[in-house]
Amino acid sequence: MPDDEGHPATAEIELGRVLAALADPLRRRVVRELAAGPAGDARTCSSFALPVSKATVTHHFRTLREAGLIRQVDRGNSRMATLRRSDIEERFPGLLALIAAEG
Repeated sequence: MPDDEGHPATAEIELGRVLAALADPLRRRVVRELAAGPAGDARTCSSFALPVSKATVTHHFRTLREAGLIRQVDRGNSRMATLRRSDIEERFPGLLALIAAEG
């Protein structure tokens, strides 16, 4: 069962939801950029400079969060996103390497 903020437990991360989230090129870009950074690196949603409206950015990050790809934490008036690197590797070994190789 997802926590209060919509993050699924590691065992609940489903391949179908992950692949659906990664089907969008902007969401893959977010995951690729987070994967390229150091483990535990947290970034604001706006730091990705996605070429879409604020509402669409919110939708993309909610999709990534609910799929289990990122963890978001409120920090004042912004939200910080981190890649759930170890959880993804545990569930789907090699997936992040494939995404990184795409770039």
